[in-house]
Amino acid sequence: MARPSNTGARRAEIVDALLRVLAERGWAAATTAEIARAAGMTPGLLHYHFASKQEILLALVERLTATLQDRFERRAERAGDDPRARLFALLDAHVALDDDADPAAVASWAAIAAEAGHQPEVREVYARAIAKQLDAIDDLVSATLRAEGREVRGARRIAAGLLAAIEGAYRIAASAPGVLPEGFAAPTITRIAEGLLASQPRARR
Repeated sequence: MARPSNTGARRAEIVDALLRVLAERGWAAATTAEIARAAGMTPGLLHYHFASKQEILLALVERLTATLQDRFERRAERAGDDPRARLFALLDAHVALDDDADPAAVASWAAIAAEAGHQPEVREVYARAIAKQLDAIDDLVSATLRAEGREVRGARRIAAGLLAAIEGAYRIAASAPGVLPEGFAAPTITRIAEGLLASQPRARR
């Protein structure tokens, strides 16, 4: 029997429901029964569209990653071909508080990151997503250093430091709301990037 024509819409509703449950109550509360309730459907219907909670998590991480890429691409248009401007656009896409910022998405991502330390199936999904983010930052850090005549060795460490700052900002903002100054992350992480780039020696000619 063919799946109904609203399969895509139903799957999106289920992914949205997992995002909300994670953001509000964390991974432990995100049982398939609770996700189904949040999506306004029966557990049986949820399992018609997703075989397991792991499948829903994969779809959510894909959604969050795609949303981040969209944020970057909008900023990258303004940055043009300048590698430094594109690097800062990517950092901004991760942490800027603007009209398309989504605190629930940040909170759900922080919940995934926290659970990755305890659940192998979550760790696998999180690690793959983080590795891709690190590669994207590393590419732009390397391009910036190369364009500015600086030594590219050490680019991976710079990228790792920037990603750690981003993830740390997410975790604290989600775990201790109101503690960090509002809007601090984007300008602060940009300044960290500026300092790390400037610390690289000039390339030998």
